[in-house]
Amino acid sequence: MRSCRYLANLSVTVLMAAGVLICPSAATRCPAAAGTADGRLRILVFGAHPDDCELKAAGTAALWVAQGHHVKFVSVTNGDIGHAEMAGGELAQRRTAEVKEAAKVLGIEAEVLDIHDGELLPTLENRKAFVRLIREWKADVVMGHRPNDYHPDHRYVGVLMQDAAYMVTVRFFCPDVPQLAKNPVFLYLSDNFQKPNPFAPDVVVATDAVIPKKLDAIWKLESQIESLWATGNFENVVPIPQDPQGREERRKQVHERIAQRDKGVAQKYRDKLVELYGQEKAKGIQHAEAFELCEYGRRPSPEELRRLFPVSVEKE
Repeated sequence: MRSCRYLANLSVTVLMAAGVLICPSAATRCPAAAGTADGRLRILVFGAHPDDCELKAAGTAALWVAQGHHVKFVSVTNGDIGHAEMAGGELAQRRTAEVKEAAKVLGIEAEVLDIHDGELLPTLENRKAFVRLIREWKADVVMGHRPNDYHPDHRYVGVLMQDAAYMVTVRFFCPDVPQLAKNPVFLYLSDNFQKPNPFAPDVVVATDAVIPKKLDAIWKLESQIESLWATGNFENVVPIPQDPQGREERRKQVHERIAQRDKGVAQKYRDKLVELYGQEKAKGIQHAEAFELCEYGRRPSPEELRRLFPVSVEKE
């Protein structure tokens, strides 16, 4: 991890011995963490690359923001190999700028960590990084990938998120950032992997009201639209047309592709939608995002989980 956020252990020890306990990152880089207690939820979403949070949770984030809550997306790697023709610092800067623009559309905050794409490991250093990020944000809800995802970066995001659960409440682990008084609720983003166990949602959020906003945010991720999403591989690039008509046609294609993904989530977990929204309303829900509770964090009751998420309960 190459960031001024994290104090070396030796530096912390020296500062503590001198009777000084400081958190430079909370004071300088994360002003929201020092914000007033406004009674709103604070949600932190970890994605392995600069597009994962947006694909899996942008709709729910937009709904949270509409309710006045605070949401931050963290891309744990910088995505610097995720393109067919670009790589390195140039691509990392491009993808960082893209998720920042997507965040503006959603009304959230975004951060990209300086870790190479494909090189994330569940180290002690990275465990401390997750703990600090969660504490600085004063998170009530934390989300990330499951540890049995297809990509090693995804898997290790899940492992690191699990490892941070509980540790965020331990006073003398990363003592440069004050511990949380209450363990957040930790959840997994949805996936389709079956082994060793399939994804089993505890909450499914209807996103029909904000699907245009999500799609507009996704459209900002042009590096992925022209490369992997266009070809399915890292061999070719299909540039986004610059003429208005061609650009609009490509935008519609991308919107339809992403919308179909979220329609698949709604269809697959229709029973959970009925449980949460009631039979009549659930029948009309077309788009959704789904999340599974992690057993390592705080375990909310079903009623509290509904209150934490932007779910409109309408029982017959």
